Amino acid sequence: MTAADLTYAEAVRALTERGRFGVRLGLSRTRALLRELGEPQRAFRGALVAGTNGKGSVLALAGSVLREAGYRAGETPKPHLVTYRERLQIGGRPIDPASFARLAGEVLPIADRVARRHGEPTEFELLTAMIFRWFAEESVDLAIVEVGLGGRLDATHAWDGGVAAITNIDLDHMDRLGDTIPLIAREKAAIIERGDLAVTGATGDALAVIRRRARRLGVPLTEVAPAPLLGWDRDTIEVELPRLGRTRVGLRGRHQAANVAVADAVLDALEAAGIASTNAVQRRAGYGNARWPGRLELLGVGGRDVLLDGAHNPAGAAALAIALDDLRPHLQPGPLTLVTASMADKDVEGVVRALAGSAALAGARIICTRLDLARALDAGALAAAWERERPDSRPIVEPDPSTALGRALEGEAGPVVVAGSLYLVGHARARLVDDPILRDPEESISR
Repeated sequence: MTAADLTYAEAVRALTERGRFGVRLGLSRTRALLRELGEPQRAFRGALVAGTNGKGSVLALAGSVLREAGYRAGETPKPHLVTYRERLQIGGRPIDPASFARLAGEVLPIADRVARRHGEPTEFELLTAMIFRWFAEESVDLAIVEVGLGGRLDATHAWDGGVAAITNIDLDHMDRLGDTIPLIAREKAAIIERGDLAVTGATGDALAVIRRRARRLGVPLTEVAPAPLLGWDRDTIEVELPRLGRTRVGLRGRHQAANVAVADAVLDALEAAGIASTNAVQRRAGYGNARWPGRLELLGVGGRDVLLDGAHNPAGAAALAIALDDLRPHLQPGPLTLVTASMADKDVEGVVRALAGSAALAGARIICTRLDLARALDAGALAAAWERERPDSRPIVEPDPSTALGRALEGEAGPVVVAGSLYLVGHARARLVDDPILRDPEESISR
């Protein structure tokens, strides 16, 4: 197989077929892939960002500032919503289809050689190798890389950019990372390497673990609390940041006060490490212009307010519940409609319990649906979880997500919220937003 052999559709198919090998934590396969590629990850520095929630927001905020400062920063947001290409970005723009296919054509044959000694590389491991190869080829000024799962044994940890950031620690992926906060924190704290500068927004038992790791390796650790929240409107929040003062942030939700504090400290660390320098004017502009698709993203669709948010774990669902209550006075009048789906391996009861705590969702119409994925939870099972938590909710079961979204938009006037799974958000966004940059060349490509 060569780069010329693959179309974009074939490249995506070849990668996603690797999903049959599942999630297999460990660095040997990724390191072997990178050795075969000439160690491209050594060509650039930057920040590796771990944490339970907020990683993508930190990438979006810091990346926006770096663009204002004129840097070409490689970014790795995940998961993708509309096109697989969203996972590889430079300067906020996804890779083009031809380059994606070429990179896949270079990496896939190497995977066969690596497999003979280290076992079959997974989809994410191959993608990580492609990302580092592309960033090196494009001579990025720096990279901001989001950890996939955990940290210690995640494929991205084959790279050490000089700055390690950990947003927060909560219970998630307990089957792989451990069933307590300290165990999960130990996995994530392992991204801190000797010679790094480290940043964290973690608290409590998790912070104690991160402190011990940094102290043992002699790594300076910056601990940040959420920035004081000064207010919010329909589209932004305002916070108080050190040296910047009152600052507008273009991401919705009061939880972004914690993420912008981490992002600001990451930018400080990048400057202290001699990687990238940004001034107050660039930071204010970058934070104000930051966008993070599918995360409390507000769309106007046929005169309706449609709010998209993943909220796939209890912490994310709790943040969404608070945000809905905060935003309700700024949204159009009328009863809310929630279109929701979940993966079966998530804490469904915890997510439903957190969302049901929103006063804005009292009396809302609940439409439960299901994605066409092996991991997806049955729509009826999700409806049953809502009935147990809120007996008066009378959820509607609509197994087809397109039909569920259509019913929500055709119903009684009022805001529509799409939440519970980023896969569902991606499905909805692909239907509701026509972005030329995200159009793939073959219509046969599916999420």
